[in-house]
Amino acid sequence: MTISSLGPSAARVSGRPRGYRQPAWLGYAFISPAMLLFLVFIVAPFVAAIALSFFNWDLLTPAQPAGLANYAQLFGDRQLVHVLANTFVFALGSVVTHVAGGLLLALALNHVMNRILASVVKATLFFPLLISWAAVALLWKYVLDPTFGYIGYYLRQIGIPTPSFFADPHWALAAIIGVDFWHTIGYTLIIMLAGLQTVPRELVEAAQTDGASSRQVFFNVTLPLMSPTIFFATVITFIGAFQIFDPMQIITQGGPNESTMSVVQYLYLTAFQSFNVGYASTIALVVFVIVMGVTAVQFWASRRWVYQS
Repeated sequence: MTISSLGPSAARVSGRPRGYRQPAWLGYAFISPAMLLFLVFIVAPFVAAIALSFFNWDLLTPAQPAGLANYAQLFGDRQLVHVLANTFVFALGSVVTHVAGGLLLALALNHVMNRILASVVKATLFFPLLISWAAVALLWKYVLDPTFGYIGYYLRQIGIPTPSFFADPHWALAAIIGVDFWHTIGYTLIIMLAGLQTVPRELVEAAQTDGASSRQVFFNVTLPLMSPTIFFATVITFIGAFQIFDPMQIITQGGPNESTMSVVQYLYLTAFQSFNVGYASTIALVVFVIVMGVTAVQFWASRRWVYQS
């Protein structure tokens, strides 16, 4: 039944005359703020980076055309290869710890019957995400200090030698991965909890009725149905991890021996310490290509393991 079939009174109740159509400009007006922000802060800097990659510019003197010299420099830059390796290790460690840890925490919280307790735990785990990276970095730089940190103090009390977490090349990157996990696991946890809610309870109960064990239910029912959520968490975590900058810059300054220097930190130092903005723009484009390439591979591989309902 339509408004027109109900007569003029129904049309008056709807507040719109018969044949009324929303003007097209109204839709464009609603999306214009988001589009303006996208153009100013995403498209414009991206186009500027492409343009600057063909110039030599030190921020002080006029830019000079460089042709493809900046791109040729990429192939002889061993430091870039090193920082890219660091960044890939960090991103892989971040993805594994966040996806596995977030899933395990979500499964544990999903079985907590006391809603108040579950809410307190979720709030506790999510709270660090609200703290700025600068505060988190300074906090953990003190906590893991081998001399003044309380973790080192308690380890010494039980006879365990305290490593120099941020001064030892063998520990520094792993320590930063741990700090990143503490800071951002709350976001992944919320995603995983939302994914668990999409698993139909009827399928779980049907599998249990057929005699499936808890392990079989998890691997054959819960995990396949959560694969879209796990895929989303994997993609988002990798994109964020590959652009990591703050903890490396604040805690270790890329040391020791550049063992924690990320590609974004290298980009920053190239632009604002070496004043080579043209080459820094070229590195930024490399980061963009890598992130897009890895994301494309993840989407391609998802066809083999992500369950499409």
